[in-house]
Amino acid sequence: MYAIVKLRGEVKTRQDIRDTLRMLHLDRVNHCVVVPETPTYHGMIHKAKDYVAWGVITPETLAEMLENRGKLEGGNDLTEKYLSENTKFKSFKELAKAICEGSTSISDIPKMKPVFRMHPARKGLKGTKRTFQEGGDLGFHGTQINALLTKMR
Repeated sequence: MYAIVKLRGEVKTRQDIRDTLRMLHLDRVNHCVVVPETPTYHGMIHKAKDYVAWGVITPETLAEMLENRGKLEGGNDLTEKYLSENTKFKSFKELAKAICEGSTSISDIPKMKPVFRMHPARKGLKGTKRTFQEGGDLGFHGTQINALLTKMR
């Protein structure tokens, strides 16, 4: 599973890139989504590569995001009580492991919003104009995306 975080705004951006970001549910800076590693999503990420950071998320990081940033429709927090009543999962760790394995998805949880609204990175970002390989924060992070998501907890 890929975690995608929008790091740059859309001012003076081509319309096709804006449309791609909206299809990914990335409407605002510091929003994060979790998507499967499919060719379709890979193409969408590649189109928006200059505006997002992405990488392979671990179940531990996803469980922390679900617990701290998971929201339901109406603005209520996602809780383990809600999970046990409405899904077959009893804990955030169990759900995160199933999502990372691909046996379930976030859309399978009733009334859960697909976007995590993250806090701006504590201690700041390295840069939003350069790629991760050049010393910035944009582009593919691999498993290092977990460090960025922890900074944005």
